[in-house]
Amino acid sequence: MPSGKRSKQQRQAKPPPVQSKGGGGGGFNLSRRALIIGAVVLVVLIGLGVGLGIGLGSSSGSSGTNTVSSKDLVPAPPLGPPGPEGPPLETGPNLAPTGSLSPGQSVDGIQCQAGEQVAEHTHSRLTVFVNGHSEKVPYGVGIADPQLQQGIGLPFVVSGSCFSWLHTHTTDGVIHTEAPLQHTYTLGNFFDVWGQPLSSTQAGQAKGTVTAFLNGKQWTGDPRSIPLAAHAQVQLDVGTPLVAPVHMPQSDWGHL
Repeated sequence: MPSGKRSKQQRQAKPPPVQSKGGGGGGFNLSRRALIIGAVVLVVLIGLGVGLGIGLGSSSGSSGTNTVSSKDLVPAPPLGPPGPEGPPLETGPNLAPTGSLSPGQSVDGIQCQAGEQVAEHTHSRLTVFVNGHSEKVPYGVGIADPQLQQGIGLPFVVSGSCFSWLHTHTTDGVIHTEAPLQHTYTLGNFFDVWGQPLSSTQAGQAKGTVTAFLNGKQWTGDPRSIPLAAHAQVQLDVGTPLVAPVHMPQSDWGHL
């Protein structure tokens, strides 16, 4: 056989080169596309996981307080007898001694002035439990040299040398906000007027983990920032067991 024909037949006998299905580089493109899709799905799942974690563990302005569930709470003890303002009186010892600014003094921009102010006049209520036992917010907080009304059988402050814009008249936990301007003060402002510390580990003279509630719901931020809005019901549990939030029906507020 002539050499020219042998070479042509040998060239025709060679197997064709192997190619990927779909044309040049098609397999690589599919693999890269799968990797990209997988990465996007992973990022979305991670984002959902982080979002769920934040929603379950804390609220806006959180200080890292663990979320409390109903199984962590013990029932609240019975409320005391109605006081001179309508709401029930608290029982147990005072959380801390009565304290107030002196005439002409101020703290957090809050002054102690002769007579009560009327431009802003609202009421909120503070209930405190220490290791599961009730402790009182004393009468006369924010009132210098408090003088009690005589002949009613219950403590009620009717006068003093000056009234701070945040003060208490009796032991029902009601905080009177009576200021010459409209402003929402905080629980931290009240403790400052009282001259007592308040943090996530101490309330007054009681030390321990402080769990706060506002209107029946856990407050996971700084307890000092709790707003004292009209008819707000604030509760501080220091230590354990944790007492379920006390609810005072609106009718019990009386004329407040």
